[in-house]
Amino acid sequence: MRAPSPVAAAPLGELNEAQRRAVEHGVGEADGPAPLLVIAGAGAGKTNMLAHRVAHLILGGADPKRIMLATFSRRAAGELNRRVQRLLARKLAPDAAAAATPAFAGTFHSLGARLLRDYALRLGLDPQFTIHDREDSADLMNLERHERGLSGAKERFPTKGTCLAIYSRTVNGRTALTATLGKHFPWCASFEEPLRGLFAAYVEAKQRQNVLDYDDLLLYFAQMMQEPEIAAEVAARFDHLLVDEYQDTNRLQGEIVLALRPRGRGLTVVGDDAQSIYSFRAATVRNILDFPNAFDPPARLITLDQNYRSTKPILAASNAVIDLAAERFAKNLWTDRASGVLPVLATVGEETDQARYVATRVLENREAGSSLKSQAVLFRTAHHSAALELELTRRNIPFVKYGGLKFLDAAHVKDTLAILRFAQNPRDRIAGFRVAQILPGIGPATAAKIIETAGADDGFAALGAFAAPAKSREDFAPFAELMRSLAGGQAPWPADLAQVIEWLRPHLEGRYEDAATRIADLEALERIGATFPSRERFLAELTLDPPNAASDESGPPHLDEDYLVLSTIHSAKGQEWRSVFVLNVVDGCIPSEMATGSTDEIEEERRLLYVAMTRAKDELTLIVPQKFFVHNQPRGGDRHVLASRTRFIPAKLLPLFERIAWPAMPAEEKRVANGPRVDLAARMRAMWR
Repeated sequence: MRAPSPVAAAPLGELNEAQRRAVEHGVGEADGPAPLLVIAGAGAGKTNMLAHRVAHLILGGADPKRIMLATFSRRAAGELNRRVQRLLARKLAPDAAAAATPAFAGTFHSLGARLLRDYALRLGLDPQFTIHDREDSADLMNLERHERGLSGAKERFPTKGTCLAIYSRTVNGRTALTATLGKHFPWCASFEEPLRGLFAAYVEAKQRQNVLDYDDLLLYFAQMMQEPEIAAEVAARFDHLLVDEYQDTNRLQGEIVLALRPRGRGLTVVGDDAQSIYSFRAATVRNILDFPNAFDPPARLITLDQNYRSTKPILAASNAVIDLAAERFAKNLWTDRASGVLPVLATVGEETDQARYVATRVLENREAGSSLKSQAVLFRTAHHSAALELELTRRNIPFVKYGGLKFLDAAHVKDTLAILRFAQNPRDRIAGFRVAQILPGIGPATAAKIIETAGADDGFAALGAFAAPAKSREDFAPFAELMRSLAGGQAPWPADLAQVIEWLRPHLEGRYEDAATRIADLEALERIGATFPSRERFLAELTLDPPNAASDESGPPHLDEDYLVLSTIHSAKGQEWRSVFVLNVVDGCIPSEMATGSTDEIEEERRLLYVAMTRAKDELTLIVPQKFFVHNQPRGGDRHVLASRTRFIPAKLLPLFERIAWPAMPAEEKRVANGPRVDLAARMRAMWR
């Protein structure tokens, strides 16, 4: 560590007592701070505390180049660095403050990618490796699946997406394939041996093509930290490791953290076991629950329990729900925000009534002065909002839904990134196949020949002599020149991205009716690219942590200046709204009927409801439909099924809520709506069979 700075410590007057203790812990100690676990309750100012701690360490003498800050999104890392810079700017000149922010800040995956490139040659890797996103990984898995004869029609072998999910869960959970199949994919257990062979072939294919997938970045990182000499070198590069959202780490990430700071010195982890809701990504709540006892003496524990977001009645109900959890760090969130408004537990007839109730309440709130943006509707699963979306459309209420098509899943965006990846790594067959077939008249067979030719040298020089088919001959020469230019680095970043977009423009205009919209997306991509220092960092960071949509970088895709937010609970984590409505708070939805097979699953569903409730600042409404209409059941066809209030709100918690029964509709409308149902659409189709 550097000698303590003569500059005064970061300003702490805006912090509460618990936050201040966490910020000041161990700063200036010669051997580095002892391990620290900060349990930060919902709305307890976690990000503010973490930014203050980083600034306090730097102003106390820590070298920012020797601080690693691990977050769960690129955006979170950027926001933390901006806050640190603002805090430092109170004591340092602006240029000095900008230069003093941690140089190693990002997601575990992006940090792993950077370190793996640094040590690539010692690990048997080519430093020019490219990174596959999930779709590319699934395509490569499918290619191996097909080549091994597993895609025939003899029996229903798992799809490429399921195969990738099994592989990913096994890698990230550090479990045997047998255990993964038995616990999470029992319907695939009979395919264990062919899956084992497929995964071995998939790994070999990645190595031949010099690509790593999303899971490799953690797996290779963890494996690297098992090599004593390299592990010692990597750990010695950093004096401090701060980890955000530790409750969302998986076993691999937990191993990496402990390998980077084996004695715990300089290690700070921040999280909330009550908000651990990502087991479907192989996250394990055990990492945070077991953290204190991973060291001798145990890590210091500081709890942030003052909530700055919600009112007292909302916190009382939320605390009561999570108090029933089987295992957790004890804490009881409290607030100074008094209110006489209890959270609402609204009983409605069925899903259509639920939709009408929410739309009515949203408009009432708007008339009372609350913008649509200050309100959100949350749900367990994306399809739960279908009836509501129809009702909102009918009433001309604009909305944005989180959980749809990702920005990087759009074909034209993937084309652009594939060109850059292929230029960086001519052995990347998935990127090469995609790029070659952008050209008119090029099919899979010719694409394979183009890839072989491109792989003959790293500069794409051989492409100039390639005999392109007649239909693509006119377009091929500019394509070959583009690839040579990109591979040779003739244009500085991000000019090479602009070069790709300019080449793609006429192809988009020829292939798509909505070419103008797609070109606008690529212009947004170009603006994103300008924020990265190099093509390599751009491809790695964007693949690992993509924006949900172009609007993430360039503004919401709405003509309306105001719109309601619809979101899955998982996507809403970390957000807050003045008014929050939670749909389908019934058994079968929360908890999901697919997540009641074990105590661990049920406890995570409880935490999911807790996360949804703690998003609300002033008003919280939980909605309980009494029945659902389900389609095409094996027995009984289309029918209504009865629903019951979620088990997570037992009778003893009911006094914490205002209970209402919402009148669904006038009796005559109800009679018409609930009368016998006839599928006229199916009858019309049957006429032509």
